[in-house]
Amino acid sequence: MKRVAKLAIAGVMSAGVVCASAATLNTMDDVGTAIQSCWTPPAGAGDSTVTLSFSFKRDGTLIGPPRPTAAKVAGDDKARKAFIDAAIAAVKNCTPLSLSPELSQGIAGNVFTQQFVSPKQ
Repeated sequence: MKRVAKLAIAGVMSAGVVCASAATLNTMDDVGTAIQSCWTPPAGAGDSTVTLSFSFKRDGTLIGPPRPTAAKVAGDDKARKAFIDAAIAAVKNCTPLSLSPELSQGIAGNVFTQQFVSPKQ
């Protein structure tokens, strides 16, 4: 059975965060921060969250597309799609990740979940 790691990502963008492809990542916290730096939640997202499930290869590329596993999105179907698409785009746009040799040994094939939360209005 695969190990599942969880990463919580808030919608608040951190100033000065380096994009994932520019820095070597040493921990899963680094991975979460890197992906957060690529995410821009849609305007007017309200009180919304989406959890994505995804896996990496040792070279930092994705194994298949990220999949939403849970979503609570304010608004209509169009708003829901935009919010989920923004979270998926963040993961895709940040890959391939530059993983340290130590992290790449333990990351391959494991299923990770990451929650994206809209910023407080």
